[in-house]
Amino acid sequence: MLTLLAPARHSSLPGLPFPGDPDHYPHCDEVVDYLRRYAARLDADIRTRHRVTTVARDGDGFTVRAGNGATFAAPAVIAATGGFSRPHRPALPGLGRFTGTVLHSAEYRTPEPFAGQRVIVVGAGNSAVQIAAELAAHATVTVATRALVRFAPQRPLGRDVHFWSAAHFWSAAVGSDHLPIGHLLRTKPASPVVDAGVCRAAIVAGRPDQRRMFTHVEGNTGHWTDGRTDEADTIIFATGFRPNVSYLDGTGALKDGQPRQSRGLSTTVPGLGYAGLEWQRRFASATLRGVEGDAAYVVTRLATTMSPVRRRCCQPIG
Repeated sequence: MLTLLAPARHSSLPGLPFPGDPDHYPHCDEVVDYLRRYAARLDADIRTRHRVTTVARDGDGFTVRAGNGATFAAPAVIAATGGFSRPHRPALPGLGRFTGTVLHSAEYRTPEPFAGQRVIVVGAGNSAVQIAAELAAHATVTVATRALVRFAPQRPLGRDVHFWSAAHFWSAAVGSDHLPIGHLLRTKPASPVVDAGVCRAAIVAGRPDQRRMFTHVEGNTGHWTDGRTDEADTIIFATGFRPNVSYLDGTGALKDGQPRQSRGLSTTVPGLGYAGLEWQRRFASATLRGVEGDAAYVVTRLATTMSPVRRRCCQPIG
C-alpha cells in the first residue's frame, strides 16, 4: 500500500494533528479519512459536485461557472486543484497498439490483480519504485527508466528529510525550502527516491529488476535498448501528473497548459492565485505540510491587491 513520504507529524493541516504515532508514515486510506474529518470540521461553504468548467474575468473580478449550472462571482480566485489532477502518460512508439493493459499509477490500488503477470513499471520516482517493489512479491516486474534510479535516505542523521527541509537554517529565506535540501531533491534528470532502504534492497536483489527504457512496443512485446524482447501483460506508467487547470483557458493565465505564476501568484492575471503546485514556493509545496504556508502567502498577497469593497466572499449568482 502506498504511503506518504512525510511522517504524520509533518502531514497535519492547521488545527487538527494527524492521528497515531507522529513518526509513522500514513498510508493512503489514513490520509483520505483524515481529510474527510478535516473538511467536516471547517467552518466553510464546501460545494461538492461543483466541477468548475470556466473562469472568466468580469470587470475587476471573476465569474466562475460549474458544470452543474451554478455560477459564482468572486473578487479573487485561487486555483487549488493542485499539480496532481491530470495523469501524464507519455506517447511511446507502438503503445497505442499494445495488446495488454496500460494503466497510470493513479489507477493502481493493490498488487493482487497482477498476480502471476509480467509487468513493466515506467518511471524512476517514489511512486514507480514503491509500486514495483510491492508488485514484485506477486508478479515478475521490471522498472523501466531513462536514467538509473537514485536513492536518498529518508531519515538522514536519524531525522526525516522533511525535518531538515523545514528547519529554518536550511532555508534561503523564511518559508523557502530551496536550499540546500530542496535543490538536492530536485536534480535532473529525475529526483532521487526517498527511501528507508526497503525499495533499494528490493532493486539490488533484482525484484524488481531495473532496465533502461524500452524503445518501442509491438503487440504485447517490449523491445529494449540492448536488443532483448519481453512479452508483457501490463504496463504501468508512474510518470507524474500535470496541473488540471483547463478552466483557466482564455484568461491568459496559462502557457502550453501550465500556469504562468511566481510563488503561487499569477504573473498575467491580477487576482488569480494557486495552491498545491509542485515547487510552487518550495520542496514541500505540493504536500500536506507545505500547503499551509503557501496558502497563507497567496491569500495575504491577494488581499493586499483588493480594495475593501472587493474583500468579500464569493457570491452565487441567481
